[in-house]
Amino acid sequence: MQVKRSSQKKEHKAWIISVDMGYGHQRAAYPLKDIAYERIITANNDKIISLKDHRLWEQSREFYEFISRLKQIPILGKLSFDIYDQFQKISPFFPFRDLSKPNFSVLRLKALIKRGLCQSIVDYTSKKDIPVITTHFIPAMAFNYNKRPVYCVVTDTDINRIWVPDKPDETTISYLAPCRHVVERLKQYGIPEDKIIKTGFPLPKENIGKNQEIIKKDLLYRLYNLDPNKIFFRKFQATIKEKINRNFSINKKYFNHILTLTYTIGGAGAQKGIGEKIILSLKEKILENKIRLNISVGTKIDLKIYFEKIVSDLGLKDKVKIIFAFDKRTYFETLNKELRATDILWTKPSEMSFYTALGIPIIIAPPIGAHEHYNKEWLEHKGSGFIQKEPEYCSHWLFYWLEDGRLADSAFQGFVDAPVMGTYNIEKIVFNRQI
Repeated sequence: MQVKRSSQKKEHKAWIISVDMGYGHQRAAYPLKDIAYERIITANNDKIISLKDHRLWEQSREFYEFISRLKQIPILGKLSFDIYDQFQKISPFFPFRDLSKPNFSVLRLKALIKRGLCQSIVDYTSKKDIPVITTHFIPAMAFNYNKRPVYCVVTDTDINRIWVPDKPDETTISYLAPCRHVVERLKQYGIPEDKIIKTGFPLPKENIGKNQEIIKKDLLYRLYNLDPNKIFFRKFQATIKEKINRNFSINKKYFNHILTLTYTIGGAGAQKGIGEKIILSLKEKILENKIRLNISVGTKIDLKIYFEKIVSDLGLKDKVKIIFAFDKRTYFETLNKELRATDILWTKPSEMSFYTALGIPIIIAPPIGAHEHYNKEWLEHKGSGFIQKEPEYCSHWLFYWLEDGRLADSAFQGFVDAPVMGTYNIEKIVFNRQI
């Protein structure tokens, strides 16, 4: 008797848990939506969360956003932020040393978890025995102290000791590291090597393609816009053929959109003033169709209204796109689509720093928080990020940078040197396949 084998592939699913605090942790979870069982669970405001949990999380989120905005106020605001930032402070990386001893923040978080923080999530996910992946350290700690295995996606290039439990050698957490620096930092914090996997940051599949067919196609169009004098193309013809398109020809026109700059404003809404200066400076270039501008305001309706008025008053209503959505999932989908035709990304060095791996050069706005200083340094080391000059003069220095091909070079550096396959690697690791 012949046994029929099922032609259906085994469906791989996992619990995906994030946190609604800014955009970073949810942005990291979004690309994993295809493997999410039921939905992506938001640890601080999902419908399954207890009222006690919700109140603790909401106080924390509101405080974070308030402090981020407060930094813009001279003297007092900066002082308040600097005091708060001390709690996020990351120890110097060198010299290599043992940093496994828990600090006050680690012990405080453990006490909160023992009192019930995140217990709703731990209990709810126990109903189905599948892998658990979280993009925030607090749910990871909750699973750890409940002796449940969990994967934790690290969302910055360096992290505070609070990401690791009080007894790191006994942890149930497997860390999915975005870069080598995080791997080495976790070792300093005492995490066993077999609990650390370098996967890369999870980037949207719709911007990459399983065989990188999408990213390579978009990158060639981008390089064409960023290298108007063909300086980069002439120097690296052979490399472009090897890495992007074997049929590349310097004499061919690779054009499907005009030069496009996207400026993103973080979840706390700070740095909107930079956006206004960019619009004012680029007004004439925009009207001459020399550049297209996107202002990404996320889910902040007040920012949408603010920038719509500026754009309308300057006669740029149909020339500048305000990227906005009422919910974060739609926002991520919309922004990811726009990023395919974005040639330059201007952003503070948040988790958006990892998006340079899509072959996009980054103009680095001032960092907010200790971790963003490390992200800025990482971008500079990769050669794919430039610290912003005066925003009010960007119509001058931005086009000056275009002339010598440096932005094309930095786009290519991001594509070659920054890890781009994080989402695919995470899926392989979690479902017991090699990367």
